[in-house]
Amino acid sequence: MANYAGVDLGATNISAVVADDEGTILGSHRQSTPRGPTGIAVTEAVLSALRAACEDGGIDATSIGAVGIGSIGPLDLAEGAVENPANLPDSIDRVPLTGPVEKLVDSDEVYLHNDTNAGVIGERFHSERNPDDMVYLTISSGIGAGVTVDGNVLSGWDGNAGEVGHMVIDPQELLTCGCGKDGHWEAYCSGNNIPRYAEFLHDEDPVDTALPLDDAEFDAADVFAHAGEDEFADHVIDQVAHWNAMGIANIIHAYAPLVIYVGGAVALNNEELVLDPVRQRLDDMVFTNLPEIELTTLGDDVVVRGALASALTRGTGDRGRMRN
Repeated sequence: MANYAGVDLGATNISAVVADDEGTILGSHRQSTPRGPTGIAVTEAVLSALRAACEDGGIDATSIGAVGIGSIGPLDLAEGAVENPANLPDSIDRVPLTGPVEKLVDSDEVYLHNDTNAGVIGERFHSERNPDDMVYLTISSGIGAGVTVDGNVLSGWDGNAGEVGHMVIDPQELLTCGCGKDGHWEAYCSGNNIPRYAEFLHDEDPVDTALPLDDAEFDAADVFAHAGEDEFADHVIDQVAHWNAMGIANIIHAYAPLVIYVGGAVALNNEELVLDPVRQRLDDMVFTNLPEIELTTLGDDVVVRGALASALTRGTGDRGRMRN
């Protein structure tokens, strides 16, 4: 009996799970994503997480028949690697993935997906409501979406379909994204960039605020923690909601989903402040039918569970094709 594995490589954390052929999780491991010095350090951390999950499950890595990987992008599917990830330091220009993982598990069945594609595979595979037309959107360190249309996961020839965080939403291009381009959705609303956006707004109008803008540790959590208590924090949250609604409206017009599942730390930890204002705005912004906007049913595990589903189904995520 073969075992299967799923890996979630995020800009902040790496998660790995191993399971039996029925999808029952036997072992798991989670650790921080290294910030360098090179991409090889990230590769080694992925291998370490997978080994630790195997150890936790009491299995040998070579018993794994297939592995699914959901990873930050952009991807080079031909080479099975991440190229110049936007939310890791510039010194990390390339992260080899499929080749090293194939060697570890002694199998060539390693399936690499953009992390949000893995997320939508996870929702399609595990959720009770899984229509053929749906989106998984993450608002976390970065922003991205996995999309299914007519039951097909949109991947693109290079695996980079769904990089919606890099659509231009601000025609004035006032802020620069972590990828180096201007005006992107991610530059305003991702966990990494909300603090920068707050600093920008405060520079434009330096009002009194309790936000620790000059603290090197100032982060998005500080903004949300001051909601309802600090007028400037409320202003930042309102502006973030405006850009999020614009980005989600674009997704709706592009793909006509019946449901959008939203995950990522920013959304999961702040649903009332992140999603409720978006729901209130969409009716005035969307020309077509409005989908349901819900938190992911799988929480922080949506990508790693989707990666596992990809392994179980040999890369498709379609439970109708699952091998017993």
